[in-house]
Amino acid sequence: MSVPQRRNLCCVFPAILCWATLLIAWVLTGCNLLAQNAGSNNASMLTETRLKAPGWWPTKGERSRDDYVGAAACTKCHASEAALFQKTAMARAATRAVDADSLRENPHLTFQIGSYRYQIDNSAESNVLKISARGSSLSTNLLWAFGTGRIGQTYVYEKNDHYYESHLTFYTTPQALDVTPGHPHTEPPSLEEGAGRRISIEETRRCFGCHTTASTTKNHFEPQTMFLGVTCEACHGPGASHVAATRSGMDELVIASIVNPARLSPAESVDFCGACHRTWQDVVSDGPTRIGTLNVRFAPYRLENSQCWKKGDARIKCVTCHDPHQPLSLDPASYDARCLQCHLAAGAKKSDDHPGTACPVGIQLCVTCHMPKFRNSAMHTTFTDHWIRIAPPGAPLPD
Repeated sequence: MSVPQRRNLCCVFPAILCWATLLIAWVLTGCNLLAQNAGSNNASMLTETRLKAPGWWPTKGERSRDDYVGAAACTKCHASEAALFQKTAMARAATRAVDADSLRENPHLTFQIGSYRYQIDNSAESNVLKISARGSSLSTNLLWAFGTGRIGQTYVYEKNDHYYESHLTFYTTPQALDVTPGHPHTEPPSLEEGAGRRISIEETRRCFGCHTTASTTKNHFEPQTMFLGVTCEACHGPGASHVAATRSGMDELVIASIVNPARLSPAESVDFCGACHRTWQDVVSDGPTRIGTLNVRFAPYRLENSQCWKKGDARIKCVTCHDPHQPLSLDPASYDARCLQCHLAAGAKKSDDHPGTACPVGIQLCVTCHMPKFRNSAMHTTFTDHWIRIAPPGAPLPD
């Protein structure tokens, strides 16, 4: 072999090695297996079933902490999306209790249930929940606040290596404490049960999995190294291989090494969001406990009960109306254009592109009639019902 040939091979071998290393890393990430994970079934599935399949799915905790790079790395290439996303509710889904607005702005909160008196005293260093009754008392330090504060914030604390959901939540509209959803409104049987509800490790993982990123890695709960809030990698999968592929300049590898939920079918896409917002199957499998006014919170379940969903139009999915990279629009008029992508204007003829019947009332503020709001007094707020339908004024919420 001539010297020039040897030199050429010396240049080529490192490039091949670099490419092979990236390719192996890409395969190991499993990000390219998203289609396998979703499967060909176009019906809703249990989130638990999705999580057992290969590939990435929101709240999945099998990947290594080293596979995550953090949102700052994503910002270098996706600055505009990242800047908008920081203003979303998902980005602010969890915070440390000492940084929670509800506690910083209310240094002394109180509540009473029968003979049980609660108070939360807040400072820059700690947030102490104290519950007292009949001459006895119990105190605990609140560690985490879940929720953005638009509706409220629920607190989590730790005791004897177990996590507890606080019995009380701070609700924004009344600017006061009240009972956390799902907790009894009756006088507690003991100080311990009155302070909060112990949550299993499985439920802890699910709660943190939907409010934080990378809290479970290698199938072990590791809150010490998690990212607060729902970050880029919570939906797009761990990004270390993607960053490495980007640096390599190999376009095909760049695309294949990260999850793009836009590739999902409508049912898969809604289930993807439903990993945290509850899929249709998740709600139904829970039985009567999820039936009633509380399930209006679970938008994927409500959406899949809609007649337009059942007709199979591929455009009916969560991201049709909600860009996950942008803050939620609270202006009803902002959704009119989405409705008219499928529904006819008055006098127009049906087509494959516009199969939806024209509304005899108008083409403005569609959601105010067809997606009515329902008030949940226990949570001191109203929820938009995503079960799209002709809803007569004052009609009860369908299950």
